[in-house]
Amino acid sequence: MSAVPIPSAAALKVPGFWRRALRHRSFVLGGMLTLLLLLAAALSLVWTPWSPYEMDMASKLKPPSGAHWLGTDTFGRDVASLLLVGARASILVGVIAVGIGLVVGTALGLLAAARRGWVEEAIMRLTDFSLAFPAILSAIMMTAVFGAGIVNAIIAIGIYNIPTFARITRASANAIWSREYVAAARACGKGSFAITMQHVLPNISAVLIVQITIRFAIAILAEAALSYLGLGTQPPQPSWGRMLSEAQTMMFQSPLLAVFPGMAIAMAVLGLNLLGDGLRDLLDPRLARAR
Repeated sequence: MSAVPIPSAAALKVPGFWRRALRHRSFVLGGMLTLLLLLAAALSLVWTPWSPYEMDMASKLKPPSGAHWLGTDTFGRDVASLLLVGARASILVGVIAVGIGLVVGTALGLLAAARRGWVEEAIMRLTDFSLAFPAILSAIMMTAVFGAGIVNAIIAIGIYNIPTFARITRASANAIWSREYVAAARACGKGSFAITMQHVLPNISAVLIVQITIRFAIAILAEAALSYLGLGTQPPQPSWGRMLSEAQTMMFQSPLLAVFPGMAIAMAVLGLNLLGDGLRDLLDPRLARAR
């Protein structure tokens, strides 16, 4: 039976890749939504319509207007400003948490594929054990010991990402280790580390890129859920999840308070998922040929 083709980062350099990408609706729409998220976070670093930390009780629960484009919340803060700064918190958590999972999980997966035997078995059983503790449960346990905060939320989400990256890396790397060019590299006297860095890792990088977008979306959801429960981003730092939590008591007086942060979370997650789906289709050699 022929080997299953593994998507490679070299596909990004193939002439016509970006031409095909611009015709791929999921990739384009996901890229636009993701870019919008990044632009919102970048804009909040230099400008917001109002200060997201300034409370004005005389202007609380105002509807959308020329002064406050999306209205004000229960403390009189500008909702548009809170959404812009909240995007920054979501990206921060996503980048660091996914980075933890990517670095540690990829290293463990590469080690398992290179060494095999009891090393591979021990790493796989460790990942099975880690999967028994979801991000929210891990955050609750860490909060009980160290207190609530964004740092503990990031660590909990990062730990949750490690077994996923380890399993995907190990499965993809095992397929590469069975290839003829790896056998040729071994015959030339190259060691496991050199083969891993020169042949295995470059050829599984596309798989990891796709997984990063998917885990980033899950990290944003997890951060919002933890902040909603009071375990993530703490006041006065704005957070989409905490905006939802504060809006739940005002659903009848001002339902838009829940609509805007809910839409922000939904659009960010949708964009990253569509981007991941598009990258998967474009980087998979079989799907690329079909297109």
